[in-house]
Amino acid sequence: MGVEPVSVNSLVMKALATHPELRYYEAQIDVARGGKTKAGEIKNPELMVGLGNWHYRDLSNGALGDGPTWAVQLTQTFEWPGRISLRKAIAQKDIELAQLGFTQFRAALAGRVRTVSWKLLAAQEQTRAAEEVSKRFQNLAAVLLQRDPAGAAPRLEARIIQANALTLGAEATQARNDLAAARFELNQLLGERADHPLELRMENIVLNPAPPIEQLLAEARHKNFTLRARFLDVEQQGYHVALAKNERWPYITLQPYMQNQTNPISASRETQIGIGVAIPLPVWNRNKGAIEAAEARQVQAGVMLTAQMRQLERDVASQASHYRIYVEQLTQLAPDTLDNFRKAAAEADEHYRLGALPLSTYTELQRQYLSSVKAVLAAQMGAVDARLQLEQLTGGSLDK
Repeated sequence: MGVEPVSVNSLVMKALATHPELRYYEAQIDVARGGKTKAGEIKNPELMVGLGNWHYRDLSNGALGDGPTWAVQLTQTFEWPGRISLRKAIAQKDIELAQLGFTQFRAALAGRVRTVSWKLLAAQEQTRAAEEVSKRFQNLAAVLLQRDPAGAAPRLEARIIQANALTLGAEATQARNDLAAARFELNQLLGERADHPLELRMENIVLNPAPPIEQLLAEARHKNFTLRARFLDVEQQGYHVALAKNERWPYITLQPYMQNQTNPISASRETQIGIGVAIPLPVWNRNKGAIEAAEARQVQAGVMLTAQMRQLERDVASQASHYRIYVEQLTQLAPDTLDNFRKAAAEADEHYRLGALPLSTYTELQRQYLSSVKAVLAAQMGAVDARLQLEQLTGGSLDK
């Protein structure tokens, strides 16, 4: 029973629903959210309890006495005002970066599935054409060799056909290997076994002209995943600088305490209650090194943003040019070009068997049929790849 052909879009939807690596990026978002919760936490208070014996001696009369004493102290450390909000802001950028990474991976996964799917479709078409021509030569060689042709010319002609059958058979084998490799990769992207049977439904490639380069660049500056990550990095480094400056005053410590002791001689009890406040003075350590390092990383982030912007503009212009050239090449071809070559190759086989066509013309037509299939498929794959690259760079679809 044959395998039911499926569409490219259905494979994209399946990959986005089942690919195991998506769970990693989802977990990364959870990790970042946990980091934000951690950044907003206040340190736990510390409780100190002390028990002892109080020894008393009156110097005027030499009286001695002992009594119990105990003390309780509670220490609570508070961050300097504004520090927790800065840490939460940094953690929020981590969440945004994780969410951006998840979205970017989904887009890259969808693009890769489409690329491999179209590669599989091209391999299916090329395999079909190569096997068709190879079988044609094999059948013809078998007939001619069975006849045991007399004379040098017919015998050599038969050997030429046999040699072409061997060469084209090797090309058909290579086409089948390419088809299998594309199927293995596609199955892996879908979370299936490598040998899972898979066949794609033949689809017409719709290659609309790309928008003007200015529009593509504007969309890329606004939606490109890598560029957006650079913007987030610059913002986050700014928070790191502010946090390093804030950390010149590390913390504030409050210490409420209570102390009690009993005097057995005077039959009295003394209780002391108070509160202490500790604030470090930035005299020797003003966190200068950390501030300078944070400012340097902020400069690096800005430079990387500028470099990424230039790289993005170059990539968009390059892929737009590739796409335009391939589309122009394909638009020059008649819609029935490959079908006409296929019919001509079949007609040549029929006329050669009737003796109405010389071997050179027959061989040339068969090979040109294969070459035309390869050329058209190469142009289609080049256009599809450039289109998908443009969509990755601009962060959206060109079907608008």
